[in-house]
Amino acid sequence: MEPIIQIKDLTFRYPHSKEEILKNITLDFYKGQFIAVLGPNGSGKSTLAKLLTGILQPEKGSVIVNGKLIQDEEDVWQARKTIGIVFQNPDNQIVATTVEDDVAFGLENQGIPPAEIRIRVDEALTKLGLIDYKQMEPHYLSGGQKQKVAIAGILAMKPNVIIFDEATSMLDPQGRKEVIETARKLNETERITVIHITHFLQETIFADRVIVLNEGKIFFDGTPEEIFAHSQTLKEIGLDVPLPVELSDRLRNRGIPIGEIVNEEELIRKLWTFI
Repeated sequence: MEPIIQIKDLTFRYPHSKEEILKNITLDFYKGQFIAVLGPNGSGKSTLAKLLTGILQPEKGSVIVNGKLIQDEEDVWQARKTIGIVFQNPDNQIVATTVEDDVAFGLENQGIPPAEIRIRVDEALTKLGLIDYKQMEPHYLSGGQKQKVAIAGILAMKPNVIIFDEATSMLDPQGRKEVIETARKLNETERITVIHITHFLQETIFADRVIVLNEGKIFFDGTPEEIFAHSQTLKEIGLDVPLPVELSDRLRNRGIPIGEIVNEEELIRKLWTFI
């Protein structure tokens, strides 16, 4: 199977910076994957997202989307039909006075016929559970709901890939939960490839694959279980491991054969076997 996105020897340095923020990154992303990208602040996570969507151009290396090398503005335009991105601050993404107009904004810019826009907007809002809010002014919504409006706007454009660029970092726990559940649902039911960029390790436990960046390089690349097996190393680079992982580590250190644990439900099931 051909990758939907290929990154080859990708290197990037911001203007007037001596240090490269990304250093010879090579990765393949495949259709239908749920990929979590982790890393401490300054590791290059959000820079990677901007390179994938053409917001930034690499100093060296290449980004290939659907087999097409991204080289010029037309290539970027085509890539953005494949890849949508949800940014960190939901308030910065609101551009219209009602929810439905906000979701329609990107479609109007693409020149989609009005009748088709209406169908796509209603479909996207229904899938996100927001159809009853379509006439509401977005500033009355919660942070999590605003992010879901942003996701609906992306979903209406029918992308194959959605990047969540620290999209939960400014939300409360309920808002984070809503966004993660939405991402999982779109991945599972729509087979949309999800690239979830975060520094919350607990948001990665349902991913098919976890990529850890550190100092601009790939530090780990594997399943959540494989990554969390290196919990001490993750803590050393500045990441906080989820509580179930921390507890299972402590139990194993005390000689209790509990195995590798990545979520609360699994921890509870294992603990019951010792009672």
